[in-house]
Amino acid sequence: MDIPMIVGIVVAATGLLTSFRVLWEYERGVVFRLGKLTRAKGPGLIFLVPYGLERMKRMDLRIVALDIAPQDTITKDNVSVTVNAVVYFRVTNPAKAVVEIEDYYFATSQLAQTTLRSVIGQSELDELLAERERINEIVRDIIDEGTDPWGIEVTGVEIKDIDLPKEMKRAMAKQAEAERERRGKVIAAAGEFQASRKLADAAAVIQEYPMALQLRYLQTAVEIAAENNSTTVFPIPMELMSAGTTSKGLAAAGAVAEGMPALLPEGTSGQLLADAVRRIADSATEAKETAGAEEDRA
Repeated sequence: MDIPMIVGIVVAATGLLTSFRVLWEYERGVVFRLGKLTRAKGPGLIFLVPYGLERMKRMDLRIVALDIAPQDTITKDNVSVTVNAVVYFRVTNPAKAVVEIEDYYFATSQLAQTTLRSVIGQSELDELLAERERINEIVRDIIDEGTDPWGIEVTGVEIKDIDLPKEMKRAMAKQAEAERERRGKVIAAAGEFQASRKLADAAAVIQEYPMALQLRYLQTAVEIAAENNSTTVFPIPMELMSAGTTSKGLAAAGAVAEGMPALLPEGTSGQLLADAVRRIADSATEAKETAGAEEDRA
């Protein structure tokens, strides 16, 4: 076998071995034959015409997370904000991503930045804070429409952070505090209204059943005695307040004094309390007579 034949066999074998390529499942190979686009191949084992007649460019089809740098912009209601976001996109047409655009990653980044500033400039601050999902969807639709000729599909856009000036943060904090105070006052007023309705119902029941008031007296005395103190509290009816002013008041005071033992705990002397009530009534009567005599002398 002569040397030229051996050289030819070696060159052919080398060219054949270098013509095979292995592409992963998430990769595609865009093949150019003598500079002309043929088609995208893969995944798996593919064959290229050797000796540089066919060239291949690998393209990754996985989703790419693109971080948008913070953008300083002004909202529709003239509030300066700094917004940053993240864009998720993937290559759906490898041939277009290679032929139609020089650097699809950089181009998508620039389009996302300009779109984000434009959408924020057309929105008010309240909309930007309360309707973030709608803003994300608008930005995604615009970017997806702009990158569609490049073979790029935008799967999602998320606004990560909205930075407000310190003065605006303080103003919003005051507004939130005032809103909480308003809600607290409304809730307290509603509680007072409901309590007044219940008290009116309770008063109607006590008016129909007077014994319920005595039971309430006893319950109050039990609650006071449960606080580990040495003070004993006896309920004094309001009739005693007018005992020293009218004869009817004196009669009412006597009747109350006779009925007070029913309100006392078992084993307590009711006669002592009745005598005390009568002495209070007598003192009030004497004070009234003394005051009347002084007026007559004057």
